Amino acid sequence: MAAPGAGNIKVVVRVRPFNSREKDRNARCIVSMAGSQTVLTQLAPETNGKNKAGHKAAAVGSKTFAFDKSYWSFDRKDSNFADQEDLFGDLGRPLLDNAFQGYNNCIFAYGQTGSGKSYSMMGYGEEEGVIPKICRDMFERIDGMAVKDKNMTSTVEVSYLEIYNERVRDLLNPSTKGNLKVREHPSTGPYVEDLAKLVVRNFVEIEHLMDEGNKARTVAATNMNETSSRSHAVFTLTLTQKRHDIETNMDTEKVAKISLVDLAGSERATSTGATGARLKEGAEINRSLSTLGRVIAALADLSTASKAKSKGMQVPYRDSVLTWLLKDSLGGNSLTAMIAAISPADINFEETLSTLRYADSAKRIKNHAVVNEDPNARMIRELKEELAQLRSKLSGGAAGASMDPGEQYDADTPLEKQFVSITASDGSVKKVSKAEIAEQLSQSEKLYTDLNQTWEEKMLKTEAIHKEREQALEDLGISIEKGFVGLSTPKKMPHLVNLSDDPLLAECLVYNLKPGTTTVGNVDAKEPNSDASGVAQEERPTQARYEAIDIRLNGSKILHDHCTFENVDGVVTVVPKDGAAVMVNGVRIESPKRLRSGYRVILGDFHIFRVRGFMNVIAKLRLLMLRQYVHFMIEVAFQLLEVATVKIL
Repeated sequence: MAAPGAGNIKVVVRVRPFNSREKDRNARCIVSMAGSQTVLTQLAPETNGKNKAGHKAAAVGSKTFAFDKSYWSFDRKDSNFADQEDLFGDLGRPLLDNAFQGYNNCIFAYGQTGSGKSYSMMGYGEEEGVIPKICRDMFERIDGMAVKDKNMTSTVEVSYLEIYNERVRDLLNPSTKGNLKVREHPSTGPYVEDLAKLVVRNFVEIEHLMDEGNKARTVAATNMNETSSRSHAVFTLTLTQKRHDIETNMDTEKVAKISLVDLAGSERATSTGATGARLKEGAEINRSLSTLGRVIAALADLSTASKAKSKGMQVPYRDSVLTWLLKDSLGGNSLTAMIAAISPADINFEETLSTLRYADSAKRIKNHAVVNEDPNARMIRELKEELAQLRSKLSGGAAGASMDPGEQYDADTPLEKQFVSITASDGSVKKVSKAEIAEQLSQSEKLYTDLNQTWEEKMLKTEAIHKEREQALEDLGISIEKGFVGLSTPKKMPHLVNLSDDPLLAECLVYNLKPGTTTVGNVDAKEPNSDASGVAQEERPTQARYEAIDIRLNGSKILHDHCTFENVDGVVTVVPKDGAAVMVNGVRIESPKRLRSGYRVILGDFHIFRVRGFMNVIAKLRLLMLRQYVHFMIEVAFQLLEVATVKIL
């Protein structure tokens, strides 16, 4: 990270190993690194790494880029291989140093789908990424500071959101359905209205929130047949440090916001073969990424422009939700780092070149970070004054009131047609309608309430949302172990786990197949008319329809009553309903099919699962033989003991 205060965005590049697709196509490595330099080599047109003469394709040129650091993560056997700890040491630890001094910080990862962004940010399995490592280290520091300084208290709050098709959804609060609105206030800057900020007291709690947020992302992604690479994810930590001065009996406060952003894939439509809805989806993703590119370019130009020229330059922050939310992180009050993730393969030359050019522009952006000391007290004071002014303007204006005659209206005049003068925070005066004032009043009252919440109130809200989140997952039929915040894989009961080509989404949802019958269906799908009573089934109460389904899936190809899983003494059979799309190991079935551990099951078009949690016949026989052998040995031991006892007597 940059030194505290003003400074350029820190830009690093990381190259990953070949993936299976690149290996299958005999791709060649066209990236080399030395220190801070990254060199991209362009090969002559070739097929499978060879030219028309059958020789290895020759290099026709190279481009060299210089960044703050270049991470060679292509081959673990190389002496200069950079692992997750190297990345955290260079970006994560300095970020935390700055945060504990009271500076806002941001790390965002950019690159094409599959370039390693999510691996660097979140990590997979035991190879933790930057985000969990930062969270772990943060609480280790907080615990250490609490021991050294009894007058210092530190608190942490978390929010986790996703931006998909320019729509914002809260990944931690199931009750905030639909699109959340992005607002901007002079006191706070851009923020998401009604986004949950949850209290965390240790790393275990924050780890569970990350886990549950990723599961909410998985459920939404599966239901919409998308992957995490098509959405932007923003994980935000708010660190508040409060010190009590015994001599003055005064409290001072520092508040730092840490934004950790995993951007959507940046590939071009021509390289994905997308059409129709996928092409529209890609256009929305490219809209936010292209806007980010324009913002970066504009900020880079601003950093080198003269003062006179810079006055007329505009930065298009509001052209996309993503850039609006990242306004402070890009050219504002934040210390920011960018991870440019790239593929080493020649078949991805254009995407890799685009990413490197993007990163090259970003390194010219200058930010202006300041220490956020006692910001809440200032914001509360400013909001209080603003609320008083807004209420006064909203209640005034009736005939006979002591105010500007031009702002007096009849009582029956619609608020949209009543205009009054408002003095902005910068001293400027503008005319606005009372309808706008009423909306602004509502927004400011929410902000004021949030800022005035006590720690106890925040804890109660966090617990309430946690219960809602657990209930929402249970309602979908997803297994939750009681007393544990995260999801669990049952050890004995047969169950389904979700599969995905996206490692971040794969095998993180567990659906138990309880003894007896487990029903699968779509609550939102229409039920067929039936029954002898002549009553249409779709007229059944919603709650009754809901309770009739154990595993609730979405999608046009998931029927209301799609299939059942019959678990009899640990033997599981899937029974498809008439017209239901059910496949087992790639074969469409229309009659009951017995399942074994490891089988793949596809329901509808895109709900893919693996069967787990019960033993096959051989394993059962081995266990039975082992039990019989143990019983036999116990019996022999008792017989020997009886013989020995008789001899003694």
